Amino acid sequence: MRCPMPISLRMPIEKENKLKRLALKQGKSKTAIILEAMDEKLGLTKDRAALIRSLAGWMSDQEARALRNDLSCFGKIHDGDWP
Repeated sequence: MRCPMPISLRMPIEKENKLKRLALKQGKSKTAIILEAMDEKLGLTKDRAALIRSLAGWMSDQEARALRNDLSCFGKIHDGDWP
């Protein structure tokens, strides 16, 4: 087994602060967050949208788009509908 390769990463302080907050929120190390992001970007894991699509595989993309379009009317509020 190969030893992990150390790497130095320079990032703007704002990004580092966001990374720290995310790591704290998820209870993970900054390294774990960065490795997860790299795995996702390299295609080694599915991103959230791809994972949801694969788990909800009972509907094709075309069927899902049609359903989304059909249900879009429920997202609109018309003042005349409410007393």
